[in-house]
Amino acid sequence: MIKAIKIRLLPTKEQEELMFKSVGIARFAYNWGLNKWSELYNQGSKPSKSTIKKEFNNTVKKQPEYKWLYEVSAQVTAQAFGDLDDAFKKFFKKESNYPKFKSKKKSRKSFYVRYDAIKFEDNKVNLEKIGKVNYKTNYKIPSLSKYNNPRCHFDGKYWYLTLGFEQGENQIELNEDLSIGIDLGIKNLAFVSCLDKPIKNINKSYEVRRLNKRLKRLQRQVSRKYEMNKNGSNFIKTNNIIKLEKEIKLIYRRLTNIRNNHIHQTTNKIVKLKPYRVVMEDLNIKGMMKNKHLSKAIANQCLYEFIRQMKYKCKFNGIEFIQADKWYASSKTCSSCGATKKDLKLSDRTYSCIDCGLNIDRDLNAAINLSKYKLVS
Repeated sequence: MIKAIKIRLLPTKEQEELMFKSVGIARFAYNWGLNKWSELYNQGSKPSKSTIKKEFNNTVKKQPEYKWLYEVSAQVTAQAFGDLDDAFKKFFKKESNYPKFKSKKKSRKSFYVRYDAIKFEDNKVNLEKIGKVNYKTNYKIPSLSKYNNPRCHFDGKYWYLTLGFEQGENQIELNEDLSIGIDLGIKNLAFVSCLDKPIKNINKSYEVRRLNKRLKRLQRQVSRKYEMNKNGSNFIKTNNIIKLEKEIKLIYRRLTNIRNNHIHQTTNKIVKLKPYRVVMEDLNIKGMMKNKHLSKAIANQCLYEFIRQMKYKCKFNGIEFIQADKWYASSKTCSSCGATKKDLKLSDRTYSCIDCGLNIDRDLNAAINLSKYKLVS
């Protein structure tokens, strides 16, 4: 399987300027390609990555006003058309919506790095047209001639280089008697069948609540300043507004890092139990997000990211990963005797079985049932 690592870059001011130029050129090429793709399609022709790329090189790049395109690696624009082609393939497979134009404010600041130019030596990595950039990492970076999909990106504070490489399965001895069921929730992140206590909801911690409180205050300040500096129907962005918006972005970055770190720690804790299989529900997260009362809480729990991490960590460690059918009655079935309680309501947080007298937390009962999924299905 392909394993990815993330390396913190420490560029100079000149190198950082080239990186931002690469981000802008990648965005420009993607938007130009999307516009040209739509034009050709409306004219009745069948566009492709090769035709878009060829026209860009023969028309745009040869114009003198676009000479700034040569300041960065040619692979930056070439890969932008590759990303556009992948976006359309996903659209035609109905895996995503129609591709959108990338915004300078909202789109992720990233660009492709030529893989055969990457060389690590003396705590420096060579990037084409940028030069040797200092870096620091705790990973042991393999010295390869080819890395998979290397990208540089800026998270609002630091620059990172992410790259993938082929890695064999991690050989560990699994407990053949341990099957784990995981029931995800909103009040708690998850209930694990073999653990007595639930995995806590990190959004209820002191630090996250403090950051959310700070975030609300800053957003109100920005809103008031926009209203104070309003000129007719136009909003004037002052230096104070720019400073506040930068602080807001850093708080969002901090919250994202806290949530991702919590999910990584939780999934690592489960994998280190060395079960021979892990069973989870097949949640319709997109449908769950339509509930306006719970959508924010569901988004903050990062349930999709939890499932994604469990999948690849189970695959890497040779653990069987199963997603139970979405109609499987894990909550309504008694984990002791197997009786079904059809009148169980969402407000009933404790499962009480009439047949065997079992009293257990509703979510823990569901997790235990998921651990036995193959036996009862």
